[in-house]
This record gives sequence, C-alpha cells and structure tokens, in this order.
Amino acid sequence: MNGERRRTVSECRRRQIWEQWGQGLTIGSISRTLGVRMLTVRSVIEWRGGIKPRDRCRSVRVLSGMEREEISRGLRAGCSMREIAGHLRRAPSSISREIARHGGVQRYRGVIADERAWKRARRPRPCLLAYHEPLRQLVTQKLLIDWSPQQISGWLKNAYPHDETMRVSHETIYQSLFVQARGALKKELTAHLRRGQAVRRSRNVRRAASKGIAEGICIRDRPPDVEDRALPGHWEGDLLCGTPSSQIATLVERKSRFVILIKTPGKRTEVVVNALSKQVRKLPSQLRGSLTWDRGSELAHHKAFTLATKMQVYFCDPHSPWQRGSNENTNGLLRQYFPKGQDVSDYTQKHLDNIAMRLNQRPRKTLGFSTPATVLANSVALTG
Repeated sequence: MNGERRRTVSECRRRQIWEQWGQGLTIGSISRTLGVRMLTVRSVIEWRGGIKPRDRCRSVRVLSGMEREEISRGLRAGCSMREIAGHLRRAPSSISREIARHGGVQRYRGVIADERAWKRARRPRPCLLAYHEPLRQLVTQKLLIDWSPQQISGWLKNAYPHDETMRVSHETIYQSLFVQARGALKKELTAHLRRGQAVRRSRNVRRAASKGIAEGICIRDRPPDVEDRALPGHWEGDLLCGTPSSQIATLVERKSRFVILIKTPGKRTEVVVNALSKQVRKLPSQLRGSLTWDRGSELAHHKAFTLATKMQVYFCDPHSPWQRGSNENTNGLLRQYFPKGQDVSDYTQKHLDNIAMRLNQRPRKTLGFSTPATVLANSVALTG
C-alpha cells in the first residue's frame, strides 16, 4: 500500500485504528468495527510496524485553532492587526506573520491555516542507527547471529564502557526494525528475532489473540490453598493430542499427581466439557475442588462445566504451560503410551483407565517414591 493511499485515511480515523489496536483487537475486528476496508487498516498498522506513533501536542506558544478562527473573523470584520492582537493578547508581529504566511488579508482562512501549520510543525528526529554507521553495522552483525535487541543493548554497555556514542536502547533497535520509514535496518532482519514477526503486537493484542475464553478467571486469582497443594481435590487439565484429529483429556490431581484419562470424540468445547463433566461427577465431593486449564478454546463452555460439577475453573496466562507443571510433566510420562502422531481415537475408555491405573501405581520421586494412588487415598482419609 503506497503512501498516497495511506494519506486518504483521516486523522480521526487513524487515531481510532490505533486506539483499537492498542486494546487488543485484530485487524479484521478493527475493520468490521469501524467500517473501514481491511487493507486500509493493515496499511496504517504495517506502515508503522504495529507501533503506535506518539501523540502530538501543540505548544502553548503557538496560535491555536480557535485563535486562528478569531483572526479570520477579525479580518472579515475589518479589524486592524493591532486590534486583533490586542483581543488575543498576542504580539502584533505574530499576527502579521501569521496572516502573511497563509495567503494575506484577502485569502486568510482559519481552518486552512491551522491545518497547514500543524503539518509544517512536524520535526521528525533522525533515527540514531540511520546516521551512526559503525553502530548500525555492529547491531546488524549481532542480529544476523540471532542476538535479541535487549542482548545487543546490554552487550554494548559492557563492550564500550567509556564510549557513550556506542550505546543504543533495545527499543530503538525494535523501532528501527519495525518502522521501515526510519530507513535504518533492513526489514529482513526481523526474521532473526525470536518471534520472527515483522509487525509488533502489543501484550494486549497477544493476550486477546490467545484468550479464547469469555469471563474466565485467571490463575492469579486462585486461592492460596490451591497453590500450596495442602488439600486434595484440585486438578490440572489439558488435551493430549495424538494426530491433529484425535486427542485424550488428561486430569492430574495437584497434591497426589493422580491422573485420570478421558476419551473425547472431538475437541469442540461442548464435547470436551460433556466428557469432563461426566467423569468428574464420579469423584467424591471432597475431590471436586477446582480445575486449572490452559487457554484452549476446548473449555470455552467452562461455565457449563462448573454448573455440572460445582468445580471452579481457573485459566493459565497465555503461553504459560509451566503454570500447569504437574499436568505437563504427567503428559510427558503418558507419551510412553501415546507417542506423538499416533492415532488415539481407537482407544476405549476401559483401555485408558488401565493405562491411568498403571501410572497411578508407579512410584514417583516427587512423592518420596510413594504412588499417586496411595497418596490420594491417604489424603482423602485425612480429610474425610
């Protein structure tokens, strides 16, 4: 999309696009919300590499739009420049230069003059990496060997402790990569970033894209007694995938590491929630404390699960599988029985129960070489 098309987007519409982008909406959502073509929205965002431009502010020393309108009205009323200056409490010379700069007494128009002044007031600062050749070459070399901008910035401080001209912040490097209007670093270098993206997506955008759950309670709001594994009955869950079209639901009790395997005919949320609810309702009431799940859409109907089982569901932060550490570790053990890429749709629930039993009767180092079945039985006996 060339610069001429980008200029057809009004300043008001441009601000709305950036505001919604910062709130976490996708390009498609912004297009539908504002009634603007998707290509237009994409061009605005990609031209700045996903980085919102700084909000411009008008200096108190310059004439405002309202003052320029007053000048225009005064000229039409036949007032002298000194009279207009006295009314606005400005120097007559300022009024005189303003009128001469924008067409003279006969052609001066306040709105047009204000728009021209606003455009002419732009003073883009040159990018550090655009004019500092040695620094740009050094940054480029490190990016080519997959160093992150933060690593480059920190390394420069140690490598050149007495040369402040060889310093650059990681944010400057990121902006030089994403905002191609700066003309400092080649866009191809973004492929060497960890995420490899050519457009910056803020944390809000990534969170919205990964959320997939309406009104889900975050794991940070989970009660302390769940965190310290003091009581039984708090579970972690996930889908263990075989082939892309076959999967098994896994539940792991946090205190004992007791595992339950559940056959799911599909991964649609209504199918998964129904299978989980049916299995969980077989547990005694003291083992129905809570369930922690990732952000997968298979538990989008979590309210139906809570209603059926009286178990509150908590959701991990996006891209944070370590927050369900017990479940992730158990899934690794289950790969002994369900290798990656193997079709697991033919396993019956009875077969899954047998595999779960074998795992629950296996001594675990984290339990002092007791078995999950023994630990869970003792915990239930103590709380019963």
